[in-house]
Amino acid sequence: MMSSVLPRSLTAEERSKLEGDEPVSAFKREKLEREAKRNWDLFYKRNTDHFFKDRHWLTREFPILLDKEECKTVMEVGCGVGNTVYPLLEERPDLFVHACDFSPRAVDLVKAHTSHNPEKINAFVCDITTPLLDVSSVDVVTMIFVLSAISPDKMESAVRNVCQVIREGGRVLFRDYGLYDHAMMRFKPGHKISDHFYVRQDGTRAYYFTIEEVQGLFAACGMEMIASTYEERETVNKKEGLSVPRVFVQCQFVKKC
Repeated sequence: MMSSVLPRSLTAEERSKLEGDEPVSAFKREKLEREAKRNWDLFYKRNTDHFFKDRHWLTREFPILLDKEECKTVMEVGCGVGNTVYPLLEERPDLFVHACDFSPRAVDLVKAHTSHNPEKINAFVCDITTPLLDVSSVDVVTMIFVLSAISPDKMESAVRNVCQVIREGGRVLFRDYGLYDHAMMRFKPGHKISDHFYVRQDGTRAYYFTIEEVQGLFAACGMEMIASTYEERETVNKKEGLSVPRVFVQCQFVKKC
């Protein structure tokens, strides 16, 4: 894997494809917004805990998660079925983790995990675009492939609500889809909601970020970016004999004192 200061360059064919792609109707856009929670619940009904891989790479990319002085409480936003929570607790059994998700079914799967311990995990349903609960003074918040699922016009309120639960000097660890990621480039006509924002076949949505966009969202909420990169890698699909370029945005933010 290599780190780059810019997203990958497009071929002329790819650029032409993007320029010719028309957005869906306002009716469909509004319908997708209304049904966002339902679509994610159906996703977890179909896939249960078999879709996403456990994120054992997280502590390698974000070593602060191993710092027993600076990181004692973590909030995982968009916890899914626990692919961050449980690998993290394997390495840091002393942690306390708040784990929230938009999907009630996902949260039920977190609680049904064989390693679930309510003394170490507070799992709950939450829409982060609305004011956030009773959690406060968290040392570290992880936002791993979650903000991209939210409508762009609600992203700032989501980030603001998340930042309110972090203590001064606390961190946000962010990783999400980057602009021109292969998943973005393979959408067929009829899937574009707006610039950089697309709907998958199952009704779930994904936004593809630049670092500048992510920095702007967090800066507006009093967070300082202390690290950022485009992470690029080639993913090999052996079945189809393809090697495809993946692009992710990875950042760290600290809450100003």
